[in-house]
Amino acid sequence: MRVLLSTYGSRGDVEPMVGLAVRLRELGAEVRVCAPPDKEFAELLAGVGVELVPVGQPLRAMVAGATAPTVESLPQRAAALITAQFDAVAAAAAGCDALVATGLIPAAAAARSVADQLGIPYTYLTYFPTMLPSPHHPPHPLPGRPLPTDVTDNGALWDLNAHSVQELFGPGLNAHRASIGMPPVDNVRDYVFTDQPWLAADPALGPWRKPADLDVVQTGAWVLPDERPLPAELVAFLDAGAPPVYVGFGSMPMRASKDAARAAIEAIRAQGRRALVSHGWAGLALIDDEDDCFAIGEVNHQALFPRVAAVVHHGGAGTTTTAARAGAPQVVVPQMVDQPYWAGRVAELGIGTAHDGPAPTAESLSAALRTTLTPETRDRARAVAATIRTDGTTVAAKLLLDTIGRERPPVSA
Repeated sequence: MRVLLSTYGSRGDVEPMVGLAVRLRELGAEVRVCAPPDKEFAELLAGVGVELVPVGQPLRAMVAGATAPTVESLPQRAAALITAQFDAVAAAAAGCDALVATGLIPAAAAARSVADQLGIPYTYLTYFPTMLPSPHHPPHPLPGRPLPTDVTDNGALWDLNAHSVQELFGPGLNAHRASIGMPPVDNVRDYVFTDQPWLAADPALGPWRKPADLDVVQTGAWVLPDERPLPAELVAFLDAGAPPVYVGFGSMPMRASKDAARAAIEAIRAQGRRALVSHGWAGLALIDDEDDCFAIGEVNHQALFPRVAAVVHHGGAGTTTTAARAGAPQVVVPQMVDQPYWAGRVAELGIGTAHDGPAPTAESLSAALRTTLTPETRDRARAVAATIRTDGTTVAAKLLLDTIGRERPPVSA
């Protein structure tokens, strides 16, 4: 059996797909992954021996570049991404028995079109429940299209969301479909999501609430096991004193990164703690040469987080899940999209604190850390850690292979 996994997004979109790819391969499937051609994604896939099919432009250069893309250019950029996805995904999907897609909606729309063209099963995947239409939550605002303040009904807001998605991405998608003889799509969002999307989030952290119109399949979070040892210098720093507070914002650019690093370090020091600063896409750096702070690049969070006093982060699904699995209290400083949701869940579960807004100050982070570093929060974080499932990729891989087995025509004698 051959499976194609397709995404266009940050490391938080790519790494879970790699986790599924590894599990599928262990169950006997051949797997390849379509993803942006960023160096870190290529290294991630090469490290587990999974084939990368590069698609589009490197994401980091686009997100963290000096000139941010404009809202007005979004339809044109989406159309270009759709074309790039069609070409690369169609070539990669040749001979495949199923296609799983996530990431930006125009990229997933191209992937589903390829699956339809080839007549193979397609599955849409999201890592957070608020991506999917539900009466229990509103949609995330689209770039340049804030939610109207005079509409409070979630159903009406999701109807507006479908209309906005169609206006932004429909022309580019349908133009390309027409060029290859495919009919137009009149509801891009629902075409991408399907009636039975998958939710790769832990049920304790990100539960899907019923009733809802969609028949959502919640598999549990997809985690790529990481066996890498921590760098020797980092181990020496950890061993030299009490557990430090980790701060890092992953793939978020954090354009005021100097201010964010200073605020975090000052807040951590105010609690009498040492600081561990992760550079990330924001380029966080130390503010002085004192020995109570240490800076790191990309390391094994699964090995690191059990050794820290708390994790201060942006609230990506992957970081939130990894910290929760480690039993590490969290301070979530949400920046965009699903991150306010995860901040809220961390606070609701009592495993940390949701920072109010995306721009931390020393004072605001100090207040959050005072709550997060209490014995009560630590005990609650450890209790929740014991409930986090570890079988998400196994559940998803078996579901996918079972689907392929049902869809494939019988082999004649």
